Amino acid sequence: MSEKLQKILDTQGWVLADGATGTNLFNMGLEAGEAPEMWNDWHPDRITALYKGAVDAGSDLFLTNSFGGNASRLKLHGAEKRARELSRISAEIAREVADTAGRDVVVAGSMGPTGDIMEPVGTLSHADAVEMFEEQAHGLMEGGADVLWVETISAPEEFAAAAEAIGNVGAPWCGTMSFDTAGRTMMGVTSSGMVDVVAGLAHQPVAFGANCGVGASDLLRTVSGMMDAKPNLPIIAKGNAGIPKYVDGHIHYDGTPDLMAQYAVLARDCGAKIIGGCCGTMPEHLAAMRHSLETQPVGQQPDLSVISAALGEFSSADDGTGETTAPTRTRRRRRA
Repeated sequence: MSEKLQKILDTQGWVLADGATGTNLFNMGLEAGEAPEMWNDWHPDRITALYKGAVDAGSDLFLTNSFGGNASRLKLHGAEKRARELSRISAEIAREVADTAGRDVVVAGSMGPTGDIMEPVGTLSHADAVEMFEEQAHGLMEGGADVLWVETISAPEEFAAAAEAIGNVGAPWCGTMSFDTAGRTMMGVTSSGMVDVVAGLAHQPVAFGANCGVGASDLLRTVSGMMDAKPNLPIIAKGNAGIPKYVDGHIHYDGTPDLMAQYAVLARDCGAKIIGGCCGTMPEHLAAMRHSLETQPVGQQPDLSVISAALGEFSSADDGTGETTAPTRTRRRRRA
C-alpha cells in the first residue's frame, strides 16, 4: 500500500476521500458534453481549485480529473492520442496541491470505464482494454500519483483488465464498482460477487469497494454485504450526496452536509476504511463528514433499518443477493 495511505490509516483508523468531480466542475462552468479532462490543459487554475476544495475541506485523499481520460472515451472528443498526456497533467496539478497542503495527502489517479462493452457481449477485447488502461496508468504515475483509482466499473472483465494493466505498470491501486441496479452492477455483480472478483486478481488492490450508484443508503447496504463476505482488504465507501433533481436547468443533489455527516459515520461503523462522496458531494459536505468522523465515537455495525432511517429508504427491496429488505424507493440516480 502507498506509505502515506497506510500511515493515515494507522494514525486515525480511516481515510477521508474527496467528493464529486463533475458536479464541482459544472459549477465552475463546464458545459454538457465537454470533456472534463481537457480542462487539465485549458484551465489548470480551475482544476487546482477543484483539488484544493477537497483538501481544504479535510480530505486525506483526492482523485485526479482523469475519470474519462482513456483513449476510448477521449475519442469522442477527437483527443484519443492525448490520453497519456492529459492524465499526466491531471496528476501533476494534483501533486503540487498535495505537496503544499502542509500534511500528508494522497493523490489517487482516477481511471473510469472505457464506455465500451467487453467481449463476448460487446466488441472490446481484453487486450485492447488492458492497453488503454495501461496507457492511462503510465500517464498518471508519471504525473506523480501515489495510487491509481479504478472507479465506477460495472463489468468484472473490465475490472480485471484494469487490474492487469496496473500490474504491468507496477503501481498500487484501489478499485470500486457502481451498484446501481437493485443492488447489483449493470453487468450483474453483487456485493459478495465483487469480493470474489477481487480475490481472484493476480495484482491485488490495496482497497476496494463501491462508489456512486443510487444513494447513500443503498451504497451502505452494498458495503454491509461486502463486509459479510469477510474481505481480506480495506473497504471503500464513496456514496452520492442525496437524490438528483432537475432544478432551474441543472441537476441538483438534495443531500445536506448533515446527511453526509451521518453517512460518513455509518460507513465507518459498517466497516469501511476509506470514506468519501461521489456525485453532488461538495466541500461543505466533506467538511461536515470530517467533523463527524473526528468527533463521533465508533459504534456497532448498523443494521439495515438503522441505515434507511438515517439516510433514506432503499431503492429496491432486494440487495442483489436475494435478501429482501425494506422500505424502498423508486427514484434512480445518474453518474455526475
